[in-house]
This record gives sequence, structure tokens and C-alpha cells, in this order.
Amino acid sequence: MVILVLNSGSSSLKYQLIDTVTKEVLAKGNFERIGQKNAFLTHKVGDVKHKFELDIENHEMALNIIISKLTSKSCGVISGIDKIDAIGHRVVHGGDKFTKSVLITDGVIKQIKDCIPLAPLHNPSALAGIEACREIMPGKPMVAAFDTAFHQTMPKERYIYPVPYKFLEKYGMRKYGFHGLSHNYVAHRVAKLKGVPIEDLKIVNCHLGQGASICAIQNGKSVETSMGLTPLRRNSSGK
Repeated sequence: MVILVLNSGSSSLKYQLIDTVTKEVLAKGNFERIGQKNAFLTHKVGDVKHKFELDIENHEMALNIIISKLTSKSCGVISGIDKIDAIGHRVVHGGDKFTKSVLITDGVIKQIKDCIPLAPLHNPSALAGIEACREIMPGKPMVAAFDTAFHQTMPKERYIYPVPYKFLEKYGMRKYGFHGLSHNYVAHRVAKLKGVPIEDLKIVNCHLGQGASICAIQNGKSVETSMGLTPLRRNSSGK
């Protein structure tokens, strides 16, 4: 099975094309400055890097260009769009509705939209990528993987803030946690390297990148994390 994995930013579109049988990354790249002047695509196949400078107005145009490169004779890795079996989307905020990755439906899209006030810079970008795929590859199965899903195992005393409870009920004001896809992967990788079942481990993960967070993982489940209500805040105290 060949999977196209997308990570849509406000002005970027990162991607990998993965063969799940061989676990090989067939191609990967990043479209940057979408909707701005001097937009460019970096497309990598193996150790060979290709760079293209293009004027791109939106994510749909960017995805069309990416597909054209994936299927081209000069730097492509598949013969046609029909070779892509499914698409995976990274979505930053799923609220408390999702505890795992899910098949994207109209209902899922609505719930992602409902979380826009909690992630105003991130969820609209993810939706732009999803809508672009619907236009270009109608009928292809798509899956949403949420950064918040991994942290939904936190106990109530960890995710409820010491504020009036009506704020939770009316506005969803609680700790959600982020970078869950990274924390989940790293924890399982640690368990594999140690040769110990993840259910027997207590792990503290540090995710360091353009954003940063710490996560306490017990028996393979998130029990505490440093990020709170929204990815726009660095931690639950807002500092």
C-alpha cells in the first residue's frame, strides 16, 4: 500500500510518500511560502534533491504541483495518481472528541472546524489540505491523525484547570496537550531500543523543535504534559 502523508501549515505543505509494505519513504518534500511571493518546492527522492520556484496561490495548487512531481518522468516515483491508496493528514487539535486516528468523514471535518477557536493557526491549514485532496483525489480514503489524541488518557485532576467548571462545560477550557504523534512514537521507540514492553516503563519525553513540550508517559499512556489549552500557549500557565 502506498500512502501520501500530508502536514499542512498556514503557508506550507510537507509530504511523504510511503510504501507501507517495504516501509520505504519513496519521496518527501516541502512546499513553502504558499500564497506569497517566491514560493518554492523542495522535492527529495533518495539522496537527490530537486528545487522548484513557483507562484502558488493556495494549498490545492500546491498539492497539484506535488502530485505532478511525484508522477513525473524526471523526479517521480509512481506512474500515476491511481497508485496512491490512501492519504494521512496531521491535525493539531481534535479537542476531547478523538482518542485515536480516524477515517475522515463530513462529521469529522465538522469537529475539526469546531476546534478552530482552540487552534486558529493550525486547524484551518489542515482543513485546506483535506479539501485540496477531496478536489484532486475524490473518493480516496483519508485519515486524520490528531496531536491531541495521545493525551486524552490524562486523568481529570491533570487536565481540569482550577477555574469555574462552567468554563470547561461551555468553552471546553481544559488541558489538551500537543505533539502527541511525536510523543507516542518516541515512547514506543524507547521501549523497542530498551527491549522492554512499553507497559512496564515510565518515560519522560522532550519534544524539541519549532515548538517544545514535555510529556510524562506511564505504561504507554500520557499522564501529564506541559502544553495546555491551545498550541498558541507554551504551557498551562501561559508563560
